[in-house]
Amino acid sequence: MTNAPRWLSTAEAAKRLGITPRTLYRFIDGGQLPAYRFGRVIRLQENEVDSFIQTCRIEPGTLEHLYPEAVVADAD
Repeated sequence: MTNAPRWLSTAEAAKRLGITPRTLYRFIDGGQLPAYRFGRVIRLQENEVDSFIQTCRIEPGTLEHLYPEAVVADAD
């Protein structure tokens, strides 16, 4: 017996991600986050939302472009 997927509404998914529904729709439309249409209702699988969260994880040392003056000042 397989575990049935847990479905999230767009409001639940947006809340879980801490983003607005508009941003959620941009991720869906851009192909970054899979979603499913059942009639007029859009649903997302909880495990796919969790996977998306993991793909957004920031690796250490990748944000230097956001604070270049601090990096230069530290080098002095």
